[in-house]
Amino acid sequence: MTQKIRISGGRQLKGEVSVSGAKNAVLKLMAAALLVKGTSKIYNVPELTDVIIMLNVLQQLGAKTNYDKNEKSITIDASNITSVKADYELVSRMRASFIVLGALVGRCREAVVALPGGCAIGERKVDFHIKGLEALGTAVKIENGYVHAKAKKLIGNDIYLDIPSVGATENIMLASVLAEGSTRIQNAAQEPEIVDLANFLNAMGADINGAGTSEIIINGVKQESLRPIEYTTIPDRIEAGTYMAAFIATKGKGIIRNIFPNHLTFYTSKLTKMGADIKLVDPTSIEVSCKRKLEAVNIITQPYPGFPTDLQSLAMALATVANGVSIITESLYENRFMQVPELRKMGADIHQERNHALVKGVKSLTAANLKASDLRAGASLVIAALMADGESTIDNIYHIDRGYELIEDKFRIIGADIQRFNDETPLIISQNKGNLSESQL
Repeated sequence: MTQKIRISGGRQLKGEVSVSGAKNAVLKLMAAALLVKGTSKIYNVPELTDVIIMLNVLQQLGAKTNYDKNEKSITIDASNITSVKADYELVSRMRASFIVLGALVGRCREAVVALPGGCAIGERKVDFHIKGLEALGTAVKIENGYVHAKAKKLIGNDIYLDIPSVGATENIMLASVLAEGSTRIQNAAQEPEIVDLANFLNAMGADINGAGTSEIIINGVKQESLRPIEYTTIPDRIEAGTYMAAFIATKGKGIIRNIFPNHLTFYTSKLTKMGADIKLVDPTSIEVSCKRKLEAVNIITQPYPGFPTDLQSLAMALATVANGVSIITESLYENRFMQVPELRKMGADIHQERNHALVKGVKSLTAANLKASDLRAGASLVIAALMADGESTIDNIYHIDRGYELIEDKFRIIGADIQRFNDETPLIISQNKGNLSESQL
């Protein structure tokens, strides 16, 4: 029995919705809590499967954790780390859990962490993570699907990243906090989640400068300089971008609260070019509406502050009903057009050549039975279903649950006809000349 989402499209979305804490920030803060001996508390934590997986990883390492659903907070007591091994069963389910590598090397000078898993959106190597740790004095080898890292001591160094990898930047930051001397990361990732991690670490007693720029300097401190803290996670810019797309797709009008608008500057500018009306209500709220036919737009995904790859699929969903031809180029991941076949089921006119997609706008989309292939592709199907004629169903919604807290509840608040249901359709097994075949009605 699997869970699916049923959406009846064609309804204008109106009202107010509040954005949850950033998944891609809170997971890294949870790992960072391993560096300090004591109990830290993190607020604005979304109730997501990825958060639960990370809690399990931390517990496996010996940390004591508690998640308060009502308060949306997590307490992490990392006074005693009893293991330096993060097992395959957990890490393979979520790539972000690989970030415990840097934290364990920093705190314990040793780590055994399974190679990461997560959404199948393309090849995401860990070479930069490993080279960064080796530059700090860590001996690293890969055996049987695990990264084995060990250091007698960590010494700061200048580290240049060939690409501004978010994960590598974070792992190097975590490992450098307790290193001797200074570490300089050049061509560092500049995402808001990097800044949030640096702010969290600095509040704990670390000495980090330059987060949010291409050069980050970490001056190592002593273990006794770190202290447990209470900290509030930044809002999720990708969830905010999803609700922006939803109001625009349905020609609706609504206010999105608990948002940092400057985290979405490039995305907002593209939506405005397409015909959306986006206004600042207050420092953490925006009003989004769209009264006219959308216009085609060209998009190239780039590392922050460029157009976010995590919002590319949502922009494509909007482009399917825009006037003209949109050209969307995915420059970061080779398999991040996995929503294309599903959008075509709905009548979208999309021609894909490698990492380029030509999207010719059609009058409207029609409902279909859809399947989410990954988190962000799944979100784009929700947007498409909201504006399509008829009733769509989306399967594999466990992908969506990885990044969206109570997605159907929040969409219902702003007027969507959306329901989660259990698919109890039986499998019929027929025998033909001694061979079994299965088909689902």
